Amino acid sequence: MEKIIEKALRESLKAKEDFVKENTRSLVFVAEKIASAFTGDRKLLLCGNGGSASDAQHIAAEFVNRFMLERPPLPAIALTTDTSIITSIGNDYSFEDIFSKQIKAIGMEGDVLLAISTSGNSPNIVSAVKTARGQGLYTIALTGGDGGRLVSLVDMALVVRSNTTARIQESHIFAGHIICQLVDHILFLHGTKEDQ
Repeated sequence: MEKIIEKALRESLKAKEDFVKENTRSLVFVAEKIASAFTGDRKLLLCGNGGSASDAQHIAAEFVNRFMLERPPLPAIALTTDTSIITSIGNDYSFEDIFSKQIKAIGMEGDVLLAISTSGNSPNIVSAVKTARGQGLYTIALTGGDGGRLVSLVDMALVVRSNTTARIQESHIFAGHIICQLVDHILFLHGTKEDQ
């Protein structure tokens, strides 16, 4: 049993280390894009399925409530939380439309969409990205493996090079936390002694 734990830890650490080495500049760029949206009276929309839906909600909560700083709430909305909207769209149209219809309703040019899919191939996430790009949102994917279909559809893809869903999800929430910390730094600490 102990060997299972040790192996999982090694794999998780390696996935995160490899992800950060490959994506350091991209993470900074993504944080700058989100910070710019917030300062421009725009918002961050997030979506995902299953564990990735939980990650979308988790990251949105960090922005709306707080992350590590005491600071004003920031406008982030997880499109995974309104069961009446999701089930009515799924029932009347299709599950593929549950995020794209919400983006059509509330997405504005200058907003940012953070789409999370461990495979990069979830049909409703692909549909959400296509709709978002058509409406002038900046699109970011958190994905895994080879990145799937999302890599060629989004403005910026952050790919965890693993084929194990658990390791990808662990890296995704790490990435979400890093993005939150960087956005807070850009908006509230830049130019202070903490910036040194």
